[in-house]
Amino acid sequence: MAQWVTVWRAAQLVGVPRGVLQQRVRAGEIELADGLVATETLLRLYPQAQIEPAGMLERVVQIRDESFGRRLRERLLPSQEVLAQRLFHQSQELADVQRHLQRYHALVVALRESLRALDAQAGGNDPRLLALQRQLNDGLARALATESVDVLDVMDDMLKVVSAQVTVRPSGHQFSVEGHETLLQAGMRAGLKLNYGCGNGTCGMCKVRVTAGQTVRTMVTDYPMSEPEKARGYVLACAHTSASSELTIETLEANGPADIPQQQIVTSVRAVRALAPDTMLLHLQTPRSHRLRFLAGQWVTLGLASGEDVHAQHPIASCPCDDRNLQFFIPRDAADPLAARLFAGELKVGDAVTLWGPNGEFVLADGPQPLVFAACDTGFAPVKSLIEHALSLDAAPSITLFWLATRPDGHFMANQCRAWSEALDPFEYTLSTHGDAATGASQMATAMRADLFDIDCAFYIAGPAAFADTLRSELAAAGVPAAQLRTEITT
Repeated sequence: MAQWVTVWRAAQLVGVPRGVLQQRVRAGEIELADGLVATETLLRLYPQAQIEPAGMLERVVQIRDESFGRRLRERLLPSQEVLAQRLFHQSQELADVQRHLQRYHALVVALRESLRALDAQAGGNDPRLLALQRQLNDGLARALATESVDVLDVMDDMLKVVSAQVTVRPSGHQFSVEGHETLLQAGMRAGLKLNYGCGNGTCGMCKVRVTAGQTVRTMVTDYPMSEPEKARGYVLACAHTSASSELTIETLEANGPADIPQQQIVTSVRAVRALAPDTMLLHLQTPRSHRLRFLAGQWVTLGLASGEDVHAQHPIASCPCDDRNLQFFIPRDAADPLAARLFAGELKVGDAVTLWGPNGEFVLADGPQPLVFAACDTGFAPVKSLIEHALSLDAAPSITLFWLATRPDGHFMANQCRAWSEALDPFEYTLSTHGDAATGASQMATAMRADLFDIDCAFYIAGPAAFADTLRSELAAAGVPAAQLRTEITT
């Protein structure tokens, strides 16, 4: 018997992005009933899910690392307390089903005996009673017969134990809680713009209201939750995880950059590493009690604590899912005082760097469109942040990257692109080289028109002005609506 699951859960079961299933819904290949899809439909469209049940276990115990630098790592199981509560709820559901089945079986047996008694009273010759008895016996035999198990049903039951599905109201967004994650950590990993501040249970900004399901506290907090708030179901997302396999919470999410507050944070240098002869990785770490809340694609101002005025603006190259560890790709630039210090070896691990921000409107728009990213040299920094955010959302049916290098070390993270392509089916990339940014942009526009213009895509362009302006103009001239083009000028 088919089970009905959400599109989010269906994507988990068959191992494809939600955007792919949503595209098949729009194409009429998948019919939804109250927003749910039948497991029978999934097995028809993805028969490999039936013949490769081991794939579910692999998906259950593996997870993309939040930094996206490593391929996959072993996922930790939830705590014993959480597992026990989820198994208890599963056992309750099973007991309810068994009780109902027993009652239905007793009802059918009683009806069969009543029909036999009526038939005996009628002399055993009433064809209508005989037909009813045969129908009842045949139906009971079919109900008691052994049938093949729906593999997706088994996989769904397994997923409900090792992970939890959380639905956010009023947005309707969904995410999974895995391992020892808190609600806040899981929501951020899924790319949601949840409201939060300190992340350690002090400020209370991540307060959410639980309307269905159960939660369990994961750490002691200092925020004084009032008794009326507790009675209404409020908990801190940074200090609670889901104790049930399904959870519904109410909270507001940021709609865009205007909803993200300006912050000033004194960070420390965690690492400095050469990515290429003229490109350095600067890894900053915030204090545990003061993380940077930002949107993928935004930039900040960095300043050094010195007598000189050492300030520079740089896009964040990492995903908001890890708000403590911030990465920046710093190109060699004599006009940038921070870059000069960095390449001179004057910035060491442990040094303080003050951060102001975030700023910028170069962020992902909501929607199910295929995503196309175009970068030139270190314009890859905000693009990398956007790609990681898009992978966290798991909503785009496809992601394509075009990366132009105007200098010998311009593709300083080509290995990262190759790793994404090998690990993720919906990701493709093209690396190109040209000494002139404008000419390279024109050649890139030609390649895009050849590969993508039969698809309604959203374009994100980052690089120097000559590159970004040329590519935007050529795509607009080719018919791409202005609403589908977003650009960011970088050095």
